[in-house]
Amino acid sequence: MLKVGDRLPEFVSVNQDGETVNSQDLLGKKLVIFFYPKANTPGCTAEACDLNNHFSKLKKEGFQLLGVSADPVKNQKKFHEKFDFQYPLLADENRNVIEKFGVWQLKKFMGREFMGIVRTTFIFDENGICVRVIEKVKTKEAAKQILEN
Repeated sequence: MLKVGDRLPEFVSVNQDGETVNSQDLLGKKLVIFFYPKANTPGCTAEACDLNNHFSKLKKEGFQLLGVSADPVKNQKKFHEKFDFQYPLLADENRNVIEKFGVWQLKKFMGREFMGIVRTTFIFDENGICVRVIEKVKTKEAAKQILEN
């Protein structure tokens, strides 16, 4: 998994509208990239909505936001429109971005083991250096966790 001090990995992916997103275009501003397991599920919805509800405060603090899951563009678009998110969601179906950040891991749920996205938030400075990793994301307090130093 990416750690503090690591550089923002180079990637090209597509957002909920099928538009290309290049990691190099995200430099120059503080950046929050949050990885979530699946669009429109309770925990992921709570996290994404909390960030959306506090978007103006995050933006005021100089952050740009980017959500990432392995959902297809169609699912990301539905999720984005349903909750009117003010930030883009990457549809990383081939897990290219997910694997570069190291969040595709073995998970355990109800006695079952499987590979999946571990809910994680990465915060980068203006130069693309990781300054913080939040591994124990509280879905209903995601924005608060980002804003506390």
